[in-house]
Amino acid sequence: MSLPPDPVPHPLDHLALRGRDGDPALILRGRTLSWQDLRSRVALLAGWLARQVPERGARVASWAAKGELTCLLPLAAARAGLVHVPINPLLKHGQVAHILADSGAALLLGTPARLGTLEMGDIPHGCRAMAEDEAWQAAEEAGDALPPSEADPAELAAILYTSGSTGLPKGVMLSHANLWLGAVSVASYLGLARDDVTLAVLPLSFDYGQNQLLSTWYAGGAAVPLDYLTPRDVIKSCARHGVTTLAAVPPLWLQLAEQDWPPEAVAPLRRLTNSGGALTEALVRRLRSQFPQARLFAMYGLTEAFRSTYLDPAMIDSHPTSMGRAIPFAEILVMRDAGQVAEAGEEGELVHCGPLVAQGYWRDPARTEERFRPAPPASTYGGMAVWSGDRVVREADGLLYFVGRRDAMIKSAGNRISPQEIEDAAIATGLVAEAAALGVPDERLGQAILLVVRGEGDEEGLRAALRRDLPNFMQPQAIRWVSAMPLNPNGKIDRTALAALASETGEAGA
Repeated sequence: MSLPPDPVPHPLDHLALRGRDGDPALILRGRTLSWQDLRSRVALLAGWLARQVPERGARVASWAAKGELTCLLPLAAARAGLVHVPINPLLKHGQVAHILADSGAALLLGTPARLGTLEMGDIPHGCRAMAEDEAWQAAEEAGDALPPSEADPAELAAILYTSGSTGLPKGVMLSHANLWLGAVSVASYLGLARDDVTLAVLPLSFDYGQNQLLSTWYAGGAAVPLDYLTPRDVIKSCARHGVTTLAAVPPLWLQLAEQDWPPEAVAPLRRLTNSGGALTEALVRRLRSQFPQARLFAMYGLTEAFRSTYLDPAMIDSHPTSMGRAIPFAEILVMRDAGQVAEAGEEGELVHCGPLVAQGYWRDPARTEERFRPAPPASTYGGMAVWSGDRVVREADGLLYFVGRRDAMIKSAGNRISPQEIEDAAIATGLVAEAAALGVPDERLGQAILLVVRGEGDEEGLRAALRRDLPNFMQPQAIRWVSAMPLNPNGKIDRTALAALASETGEAGA
Protein backbone atom coordinates (compact mmCIF):
# COMPACT_ATOMS: atom_id res chain seq x y z
CA MET A 1 0.00 0.00 0.00
CA SER A 2 1.39 3.42 -0.95
CA LEU A 3 0.59 6.63 0.87
CA PRO A 4 -2.55 8.43 -0.32
CA PRO A 5 -1.78 11.47 -2.47
CA ASP A 6 -3.25 13.81 0.15
CA PRO A 7 -3.00 12.07 3.55
CA VAL A 8 -5.39 14.33 5.44
CA PRO A 9 -6.17 12.97 8.91
CA HIS A 10 -9.76 12.04 9.76
CA PRO A 11 -11.62 11.55 13.04
CA LEU A 12 -10.32 8.29 14.50
CA ASP A 13 -13.71 6.55 14.52
CA HIS A 14 -13.78 6.76 10.70
CA LEU A 15 -11.43 3.77 10.69
CA ALA A 16 -14.62 1.74 11.21
CA LEU A 17 -15.65 2.76 7.67
CA ARG A 18 -12.59 1.37 5.88
CA GLY A 19 -13.49 -2.28 5.23
CA ARG A 20 -15.99 -4.14 3.07
CA ASP A 21 -19.19 -5.21 4.83
CA GLY A 22 -18.81 -8.99 4.65
CA ASP A 23 -15.07 -9.19 5.27
CA PRO A 24 -13.80 -10.14 8.73
CA ALA A 25 -12.64 -7.21 10.87
CA LEU A 26 -12.17 -8.61 14.39
CA ILE A 27 -11.66 -12.31 15.08
CA LEU A 28 -12.50 -13.07 18.70
CA ARG A 29 -12.47 -16.35 20.56
CA GLY A 30 -15.50 -18.20 19.23
CA ARG A 31 -16.87 -15.23 17.29
CA THR A 32 -15.91 -13.11 14.30
CA LEU A 33 -17.14 -9.55 13.71
CA SER A 34 -17.50 -8.61 10.07
CA TRP A 35 -16.88 -5.02 9.04
CA GLN A 36 -20.65 -4.51 9.07
CA ASP A 37 -20.75 -5.90 12.63
CA LEU A 38 -17.81 -3.71 13.63
CA ARG A 39 -19.58 -0.58 12.41
CA SER A 40 -22.80 -1.38 14.24
CA ARG A 41 -21.05 -2.36 17.48
CA VAL A 42 -18.87 0.77 17.51
CA ALA A 43 -21.97 2.91 16.93
CA LEU A 44 -23.85 1.13 19.73
CA LEU A 45 -21.02 1.41 22.25
CA ALA A 46 -20.43 5.05 21.33
CA GLY A 47 -24.10 5.90 21.85
CA TRP A 48 -24.12 4.33 25.29
CA LEU A 49 -20.86 6.06 26.28
CA ALA A 50 -22.20 9.45 25.20
CA ARG A 51 -25.21 9.00 27.50
CA GLN A 52 -23.11 7.75 30.42
CA VAL A 53 -20.45 10.45 30.14
CA PRO A 54 -22.02 13.47 28.43
CA GLU A 55 -19.11 15.85 29.04
CA ARG A 56 -17.10 16.18 25.83
CA GLY A 57 -13.43 15.41 26.36
CA ALA A 58 -14.03 13.40 29.55
CA ARG A 59 -11.78 10.39 30.08
CA VAL A 60 -12.93 6.77 29.88
CA ALA A 61 -10.46 4.16 31.14
CA SER A 62 -10.32 0.45 30.34
CA TRP A 63 -8.56 -2.22 32.40
CA ALA A 64 -9.27 -5.58 30.87
CA ALA A 65 -7.84 -8.35 28.74
CA LYS A 66 -8.03 -8.14 24.96
CA GLY A 67 -11.58 -8.62 23.75
CA GLU A 68 -14.41 -6.87 21.98
CA LEU A 69 -14.63 -3.99 24.47
CA THR A 70 -10.91 -3.15 24.62
CA CYS A 71 -10.55 -3.41 20.84
CA LEU A 72 -13.59 -1.27 19.95
CA LEU A 73 -13.27 1.29 22.75
CA PRO A 74 -10.60 3.42 20.97
CA LEU A 75 -13.06 4.04 18.12
CA ALA A 76 -16.24 4.20 20.21
CA ALA A 77 -14.83 6.66 22.74
CA ALA A 78 -13.56 8.87 19.91
CA ARG A 79 -17.01 8.83 18.26
CA ALA A 80 -18.64 9.78 21.57
CA GLY A 81 -16.29 12.76 21.94
CA LEU A 82 -14.44 11.14 24.84
CA VAL A 83 -10.78 10.41 25.54
CA HIS A 84 -9.74 6.77 25.92
CA VAL A 85 -7.24 5.81 28.65
CA PRO A 86 -6.17 2.16 28.15
CA ILE A 87 -4.54 0.67 31.26
CA ASN A 88 -2.09 -2.21 31.00
CA PRO A 89 -3.87 -5.31 32.40
CA LEU A 90 -0.62 -6.36 34.10
CA LEU A 91 -0.53 -3.32 36.39
CA LYS A 92 -1.40 -3.67 40.07
CA HIS A 93 -3.97 -1.58 41.91
CA GLY A 94 -1.46 1.06 43.00
CA GLN A 95 -0.50 1.99 39.43
CA VAL A 96 -4.13 1.78 38.32
CA ALA A 97 -5.18 4.14 41.12
CA HIS A 98 -2.50 6.63 40.02
CA ILE A 99 -3.65 6.55 36.39
CA LEU A 100 -7.31 6.95 37.32
CA ALA A 101 -6.58 9.89 39.60
CA ASP A 102 -4.08 11.55 37.28
CA SER A 103 -6.29 11.26 34.19
CA GLY A 104 -9.45 12.29 36.06
CA ALA A 105 -11.29 9.34 34.52
CA ALA A 106 -15.07 9.55 34.79
CA LEU A 107 -15.65 5.88 33.96
CA LEU A 108 -13.58 2.69 34.36
CA LEU A 109 -14.57 -0.39 32.38
CA GLY A 110 -12.89 -3.67 33.30
CA THR A 111 -13.20 -7.33 34.04
CA PRO A 112 -14.91 -8.20 37.35
CA ALA A 113 -11.77 -9.98 38.58
CA ARG A 114 -9.57 -6.93 38.03
CA LEU A 115 -12.10 -4.51 39.45
CA GLY A 116 -12.32 -6.76 42.51
CA THR A 117 -8.64 -6.20 43.28
CA LEU A 118 -9.12 -2.45 43.71
CA GLU A 119 -9.09 -1.24 47.29
CA MET A 120 -11.04 1.51 48.99
CA GLY A 121 -9.66 4.79 47.74
CA ASP A 122 -8.22 3.38 44.50
CA ILE A 123 -11.19 4.68 42.50
CA PRO A 124 -11.22 8.47 42.89
CA HIS A 125 -14.29 10.51 43.63
CA GLY A 126 -16.28 11.14 40.47
CA CYS A 127 -15.16 7.94 38.73
CA ARG A 128 -17.60 5.06 38.30
CA ALA A 129 -16.43 1.46 37.73
CA MET A 130 -18.42 -1.03 35.67
CA ALA A 131 -17.75 -4.57 34.48
CA GLU A 132 -17.36 -4.90 30.71
CA ASP A 133 -20.18 -7.46 30.35
CA GLU A 134 -22.52 -5.16 32.27
CA ALA A 135 -21.54 -2.29 30.00
CA TRP A 136 -22.27 -4.25 26.83
CA GLN A 137 -25.62 -5.41 28.19
CA ALA A 138 -26.58 -1.83 29.01
CA ALA A 139 -25.45 -0.62 25.59
CA GLU A 140 -27.46 -3.31 23.79
CA GLU A 141 -30.58 -2.57 25.85
CA ALA A 142 -30.28 1.17 25.24
CA GLY A 143 -29.83 0.72 21.49
CA ASP A 144 -28.54 4.28 20.98
CA ALA A 145 -26.32 4.15 17.89
CA LEU A 146 -24.17 7.16 17.04
CA PRO A 147 -23.31 8.00 13.41
CA PRO A 148 -19.69 8.74 12.39
CA SER A 149 -18.36 11.80 14.18
CA GLU A 150 -17.24 15.12 12.75
CA ALA A 151 -14.52 15.64 15.35
CA ASP A 152 -11.62 17.98 14.69
CA PRO A 153 -8.60 15.69 14.06
CA ALA A 154 -6.58 17.98 16.34
CA GLU A 155 -8.79 17.07 19.31
CA LEU A 156 -7.43 14.79 22.03
CA ALA A 157 -8.42 11.14 21.44
CA ALA A 158 -6.32 9.09 23.86
CA ILE A 159 -3.95 9.30 26.81
CA LEU A 160 -1.36 6.52 26.92
CA TYR A 161 0.55 6.17 30.16
CA THR A 162 4.26 5.45 29.89
CA SER A 163 7.05 5.29 32.45
CA GLY A 164 9.82 7.84 32.51
CA SER A 165 13.17 7.60 34.27
CA THR A 166 11.67 9.15 37.41
CA GLY A 167 8.40 8.74 39.22
CA LEU A 168 5.05 7.24 38.34
CA PRO A 169 3.79 6.81 34.76
CA LYS A 170 2.94 9.98 32.86
CA GLY A 171 0.13 10.37 30.34
CA VAL A 172 1.05 11.07 26.71
CA MET A 173 -1.71 13.01 24.94
CA LEU A 174 -2.51 11.74 21.43
CA SER A 175 -4.88 13.43 19.00
CA HIS A 176 -7.11 11.87 16.37
CA ALA A 177 -4.54 13.04 13.81
CA ASN A 178 -1.64 11.41 15.68
CA LEU A 179 -3.39 8.05 15.75
CA TRP A 180 -4.85 8.30 12.23
CA LEU A 181 -1.57 9.25 10.56
CA GLY A 182 0.24 6.61 12.61
CA ALA A 183 -2.14 4.02 11.15
CA VAL A 184 -1.63 5.37 7.62
CA SER A 185 2.14 5.40 8.02
CA VAL A 186 2.52 1.85 9.33
CA ALA A 187 -0.04 0.39 6.92
CA SER A 188 1.85 1.97 4.02
CA TYR A 189 5.41 0.89 4.80
CA LEU A 190 4.32 -2.59 5.91
CA GLY A 191 2.24 -2.92 2.75
CA LEU A 192 -0.92 -4.03 4.59
CA ALA A 193 -3.94 -4.99 2.48
CA ARG A 194 -7.57 -6.10 2.84
CA ASP A 195 -6.63 -9.78 2.92
CA ASP A 196 -4.15 -9.37 5.78
CA VAL A 197 -4.71 -10.95 9.19
CA THR A 198 -2.80 -9.39 12.10
CA LEU A 199 -2.22 -11.30 15.33
CA ALA A 200 -2.36 -8.62 18.04
CA VAL A 201 -0.20 -9.99 20.86
CA LEU A 202 1.25 -6.70 22.14
CA PRO A 203 -0.66 -4.93 24.97
CA LEU A 204 -3.26 -2.49 23.67
CA SER A 205 -2.04 0.05 26.24
CA PHE A 206 1.22 0.36 24.24
CA ASP A 207 1.40 2.76 21.31
CA TYR A 208 2.39 0.08 18.81
CA GLY A 209 0.10 -2.44 20.48
CA GLN A 210 -2.87 -0.20 19.74
CA ASN A 211 -1.54 0.52 16.26
CA GLN A 212 -1.71 -3.22 15.47
CA LEU A 213 -5.47 -2.72 15.32
CA LEU A 214 -5.58 0.76 13.79
CA SER A 215 -3.14 0.14 10.92
CA THR A 216 -4.81 -3.18 10.08
CA TRP A 217 -8.23 -1.53 10.03
CA TYR A 218 -6.94 1.36 7.93
CA ALA A 219 -6.00 -1.26 5.33
CA GLY A 220 -9.40 -2.96 5.66
CA GLY A 221 -7.90 -6.15 7.10
CA ALA A 222 -8.71 -8.34 10.10
CA ALA A 223 -7.21 -8.32 13.60
CA VAL A 224 -6.98 -11.27 15.99
CA PRO A 225 -6.45 -10.10 19.61
CA LEU A 226 -4.55 -12.62 21.71
CA ASP A 227 -3.52 -12.72 25.35
CA TYR A 228 -1.05 -15.59 25.28
CA LEU A 229 0.32 -17.68 28.14
CA THR A 230 3.07 -19.51 26.25
CA PRO A 231 4.80 -19.11 22.86
CA ARG A 232 2.88 -22.17 21.70
CA ASP A 233 -0.35 -20.16 22.02
CA VAL A 234 1.02 -17.67 19.49
CA ILE A 235 2.04 -20.42 17.07
CA LYS A 236 -1.33 -22.17 17.34
CA SER A 237 -3.16 -18.90 16.62
CA CYS A 238 -0.95 -18.24 13.59
CA ALA A 239 -1.88 -21.64 12.18
CA ARG A 240 -5.57 -21.43 13.11
CA HIS A 241 -6.22 -18.02 11.59
CA GLY A 242 -3.76 -17.91 8.70
CA VAL A 243 -1.95 -14.95 10.28
CA THR A 244 -0.01 -12.80 7.81
CA THR A 245 1.37 -10.15 10.20
CA LEU A 246 3.02 -10.77 13.55
CA ALA A 247 4.50 -8.11 15.84
CA ALA A 248 6.53 -8.86 18.95
CA VAL A 249 9.26 -7.56 21.24
CA PRO A 250 12.75 -9.16 21.29
CA PRO A 251 12.19 -11.46 24.32
CA LEU A 252 9.10 -12.96 22.69
CA TRP A 253 10.89 -13.30 19.34
CA LEU A 254 13.64 -15.20 21.13
CA GLN A 255 11.09 -17.58 22.65
CA LEU A 256 9.26 -18.01 19.34
CA ALA A 257 12.50 -18.74 17.50
CA GLU A 258 13.22 -21.60 19.91
CA GLN A 259 9.94 -23.37 19.03
CA ASP A 260 9.13 -25.82 16.27
CA TRP A 261 6.74 -24.13 13.86
CA PRO A 262 4.42 -26.31 11.77
CA PRO A 263 4.25 -25.46 8.04
CA GLU A 264 0.63 -24.26 8.33
CA ALA A 265 1.74 -21.57 10.81
CA VAL A 266 4.77 -20.46 8.79
CA ALA A 267 3.40 -20.41 5.25
CA PRO A 268 0.84 -17.54 5.59
CA LEU A 269 3.27 -15.15 7.32
CA ARG A 270 4.16 -12.21 5.08
CA ARG A 271 5.81 -9.87 7.58
CA LEU A 272 7.35 -9.91 11.05
CA THR A 273 7.71 -6.62 12.91
CA ASN A 274 9.86 -5.85 15.95
CA SER A 275 9.64 -3.01 18.44
CA GLY A 276 10.44 -2.37 22.10
CA GLY A 277 14.18 -3.04 21.78
CA ALA A 278 16.82 -4.04 19.28
CA LEU A 279 17.17 -7.49 17.75
CA THR A 280 20.57 -9.12 18.06
CA GLU A 281 22.40 -10.17 14.90
CA ALA A 282 22.08 -13.81 15.95
CA LEU A 283 18.31 -13.49 16.39
CA VAL A 284 17.96 -11.71 13.04
CA ARG A 285 19.77 -14.60 11.34
CA ARG A 286 17.62 -17.15 13.13
CA LEU A 287 14.34 -15.45 12.22
CA ARG A 288 15.42 -15.01 8.60
CA SER A 289 16.26 -18.70 8.42
CA GLN A 290 13.08 -19.83 10.16
CA PHE A 291 10.74 -17.54 8.18
CA PRO A 292 12.49 -17.03 4.81
CA GLN A 293 9.28 -16.00 3.05
CA ALA A 294 8.43 -13.24 5.55
CA ARG A 295 9.84 -9.72 5.49
CA LEU A 296 11.40 -8.70 8.81
CA PHE A 297 10.85 -5.07 9.88
CA ALA A 298 13.05 -3.66 12.65
CA MET A 299 11.51 -0.51 14.14
CA TYR A 300 12.27 2.15 16.72
CA GLY A 301 9.79 4.44 18.44
CA LEU A 302 8.74 6.26 21.57
CA THR A 303 5.24 6.88 22.85
CA GLU A 304 5.73 10.65 22.63
CA ALA A 305 6.00 10.40 18.83
CA PHE A 306 4.73 6.88 18.08
CA ARG A 307 7.15 5.21 15.59
CA SER A 308 10.20 7.13 14.38
CA THR A 309 12.18 4.79 12.13
CA TYR A 310 12.09 1.44 10.37
CA LEU A 311 14.63 -0.56 8.44
CA ASP A 312 13.77 -1.67 4.91
CA PRO A 313 13.52 -5.49 5.15
CA ALA A 314 15.76 -5.75 2.07
CA MET A 315 18.58 -4.36 4.25
CA ILE A 316 18.08 -6.47 7.39
CA ASP A 317 20.66 -9.08 6.36
CA SER A 318 23.36 -6.55 5.50
CA HIS A 319 22.58 -4.00 8.26
CA PRO A 320 20.98 -6.03 11.10
CA THR A 321 21.84 -3.52 13.84
CA SER A 322 20.49 -0.41 12.09
CA MET A 323 17.36 1.50 13.15
CA GLY A 324 16.82 2.40 9.50
CA ARG A 325 15.36 5.69 8.35
CA ALA A 326 12.34 7.86 9.21
CA ILE A 327 8.87 6.40 8.72
CA PRO A 328 6.31 8.33 6.61
CA PHE A 329 5.20 11.59 8.33
CA ALA A 330 8.33 11.62 10.53
CA GLU A 331 11.42 13.77 10.22
CA ILE A 332 14.41 12.56 12.24
CA LEU A 333 17.26 14.93 13.05
CA VAL A 334 20.46 14.06 14.90
CA MET A 335 21.44 17.07 17.01
CA ARG A 336 24.66 17.98 18.77
CA ASP A 337 24.43 19.11 22.38
CA ALA A 338 25.39 22.60 21.21
CA GLY A 339 22.30 22.75 18.99
CA GLN A 340 23.69 22.06 15.50
CA VAL A 341 22.85 19.13 13.25
CA ALA A 342 25.44 16.37 13.72
CA GLU A 343 27.66 15.35 10.85
CA ALA A 344 27.58 11.86 9.36
CA GLY A 345 29.17 9.41 11.80
CA GLU A 346 28.87 11.87 14.70
CA GLU A 347 26.86 10.96 17.80
CA GLY A 348 23.91 13.17 18.75
CA GLU A 349 20.41 13.22 20.21
CA LEU A 350 17.53 11.87 18.13
CA VAL A 351 14.93 14.60 17.62
CA HIS A 352 11.57 13.63 16.10
CA CYS A 353 9.65 16.31 14.15
CA GLY A 354 6.36 16.18 12.24
CA PRO A 355 2.63 15.44 12.69
CA LEU A 356 3.15 12.24 14.70
CA VAL A 357 4.49 14.28 17.64
CA ALA A 358 2.09 14.03 20.58
CA GLN A 359 0.46 17.00 22.31
CA GLY A 360 2.58 16.70 25.45
CA TYR A 361 2.07 15.16 28.88
CA TRP A 362 -1.37 15.31 30.49
CA ARG A 363 -1.54 18.03 33.15
CA ASP A 364 2.26 18.17 33.39
CA PRO A 365 3.54 21.38 31.80
CA ALA A 366 6.97 21.11 33.44
CA ARG A 367 7.81 17.72 31.95
CA THR A 368 6.14 18.70 28.68
CA GLU A 369 8.41 21.73 28.39
CA GLU A 370 11.44 19.55 29.08
CA ARG A 371 10.69 16.90 26.40
CA PHE A 372 8.57 18.77 23.84
CA ARG A 373 10.51 21.75 22.51
CA PRO A 374 10.51 23.83 19.31
CA ALA A 375 11.88 21.95 16.33
CA PRO A 376 15.43 22.87 15.34
CA PRO A 377 15.75 25.46 12.53
CA ALA A 378 16.88 22.65 10.20
CA SER A 379 13.45 21.00 10.42
CA THR A 380 11.22 21.19 7.34
CA TYR A 381 8.12 20.64 9.52
CA GLY A 382 8.83 23.16 12.27
CA GLY A 383 6.42 23.34 15.18
CA MET A 384 7.04 21.20 18.25
CA ALA A 385 9.47 18.29 18.30
CA VAL A 386 10.23 15.47 20.72
CA TRP A 387 13.75 15.52 22.10
CA SER A 388 14.09 11.81 22.79
CA GLY A 389 17.11 11.60 25.08
CA ASP A 390 18.35 8.73 22.89
CA ARG A 391 21.86 8.96 21.47
CA VAL A 392 22.17 7.88 17.84
CA VAL A 393 24.54 8.10 14.87
CA ARG A 394 23.51 8.69 11.25
CA GLU A 395 26.06 7.19 8.89
CA ALA A 396 26.93 8.57 5.44
CA ASP A 397 24.39 6.24 3.78
CA GLY A 398 21.59 7.79 5.87
CA LEU A 399 21.04 4.78 8.13
CA LEU A 400 20.63 5.42 11.85
CA TYR A 401 22.23 3.42 14.66
CA PHE A 402 21.30 3.44 18.34
CA VAL A 403 24.08 4.33 20.80
CA GLY A 404 22.39 4.60 24.20
CA ARG A 405 20.10 6.57 26.48
CA ARG A 406 20.89 9.74 28.32
CA ASP A 407 18.71 8.90 31.32
CA ALA A 408 18.37 5.88 33.61
CA MET A 409 15.29 4.36 31.96
CA ILE A 410 15.15 0.56 32.11
CA LYS A 411 13.83 -1.20 29.00
CA SER A 412 13.01 -4.82 29.84
CA ALA A 413 11.01 -7.25 27.70
CA GLY A 414 9.69 -4.32 25.68
CA ASN A 415 8.49 -2.44 28.77
CA ARG A 416 9.71 1.06 29.67
CA ILE A 417 10.28 0.98 33.42
CA SER A 418 10.92 3.83 35.82
CA PRO A 419 13.78 3.02 38.24
CA GLN A 420 12.29 5.42 40.75
CA GLU A 421 8.98 3.58 40.83
CA ILE A 422 10.77 0.36 41.82
CA GLU A 423 12.96 2.22 44.32
CA ASP A 424 9.97 3.94 45.93
CA ALA A 425 8.16 0.62 46.27
CA ALA A 426 11.23 -0.99 47.90
CA ILE A 427 11.67 1.85 50.41
CA ALA A 428 7.93 1.89 51.18
CA THR A 429 8.22 -1.67 52.52
CA GLY A 430 10.24 -0.35 55.48
CA LEU A 431 12.74 -3.17 54.92
CA VAL A 432 15.41 -1.02 53.22
CA ALA A 433 16.77 2.45 53.87
CA GLU A 434 18.06 3.13 50.36
CA ALA A 435 17.41 1.55 46.97
CA ALA A 436 18.69 1.93 43.43
CA ALA A 437 17.26 0.05 40.44
CA LEU A 438 19.16 -0.25 37.19
CA GLY A 439 19.03 -2.22 33.99
CA VAL A 440 21.83 -4.61 33.12
CA PRO A 441 22.30 -6.47 29.80
CA ASP A 442 20.30 -9.67 29.49
CA GLU A 443 20.10 -11.90 26.42
CA ARG A 444 16.41 -12.68 26.79
CA LEU A 445 15.00 -9.49 28.29
CA GLY A 446 17.22 -6.87 26.68
CA GLN A 447 17.75 -5.49 30.17
CA ALA A 448 17.17 -7.25 33.47
CA ILE A 449 16.40 -5.34 36.66
CA LEU A 450 19.06 -5.27 39.36
CA LEU A 451 17.93 -3.77 42.66
CA VAL A 452 20.69 -2.60 44.97
CA VAL A 453 19.50 -1.93 48.53
CA ARG A 454 20.86 -0.97 51.94
CA GLY A 455 19.04 -2.65 54.80
CA GLU A 456 18.81 -5.61 57.15
CA GLY A 457 18.78 -8.32 54.51
CA ASP A 458 15.19 -9.66 54.63
CA GLU A 459 15.12 -10.61 50.95
CA GLU A 460 12.15 -12.95 51.27
CA GLY A 461 10.06 -10.20 52.87
CA LEU A 462 11.22 -7.62 50.34
CA ARG A 463 10.38 -9.82 47.36
CA ALA A 464 6.97 -10.67 48.80
CA ALA A 465 6.17 -6.97 49.23
CA LEU A 466 7.36 -6.12 45.73
CA ARG A 467 5.25 -8.94 44.24
CA ARG A 468 2.24 -7.46 46.04
CA ASP A 469 2.83 -3.88 44.89
CA LEU A 470 4.47 -4.12 41.44
CA PRO A 471 3.52 -6.00 38.26
CA ASN A 472 5.57 -9.00 37.17
CA PHE A 473 7.56 -7.10 34.53
CA MET A 474 8.85 -4.71 37.22
CA GLN A 475 10.15 -7.42 39.55
CA PRO A 476 13.96 -7.39 40.02
CA GLN A 477 15.78 -10.41 38.65
CA ALA A 478 18.49 -9.91 41.28
CA ILE A 479 18.72 -8.03 44.59
CA ARG A 480 22.09 -7.01 45.98
CA TRP A 481 22.43 -5.93 49.60
CA VAL A 482 25.15 -3.42 50.46
CA SER A 483 26.31 -1.76 53.66
CA ALA A 484 26.70 1.62 51.94
CA MET A 485 25.69 3.09 48.59
CA PRO A 486 28.42 4.59 46.38
CA LEU A 487 27.96 8.37 46.12
CA ASN A 488 28.98 10.89 43.48
CA PRO A 489 30.52 14.30 44.30
CA ASN A 490 27.03 15.78 44.67
CA GLY A 491 26.17 13.27 47.37
CA LYS A 492 23.73 11.37 45.17
CA ILE A 493 23.79 7.63 44.54
CA ASP A 494 26.43 6.95 41.89
CA ARG A 495 24.52 4.83 39.36
CA THR A 496 27.53 4.64 37.05
CA ALA A 497 29.55 3.00 39.84
CA LEU A 498 26.70 0.59 40.57
CA ALA A 499 26.42 -0.37 36.89
CA ALA A 500 30.19 -0.94 36.69
CA LEU A 501 30.06 -3.11 39.83
CA ALA A 502 27.15 -5.14 38.41
CA SER A 503 29.09 -5.67 35.17
CA GLU A 504 32.18 -6.84 37.06
CA THR A 505 30.22 -9.33 39.14
CA GLY A 506 28.02 -10.52 36.27
CA GLU A 507 24.78 -10.00 38.16
CA ALA A 508 21.24 -10.22 36.76
CA GLY A 509 22.24 -11.66 33.41
CA ALA A 510 24.97 -9.15 32.69
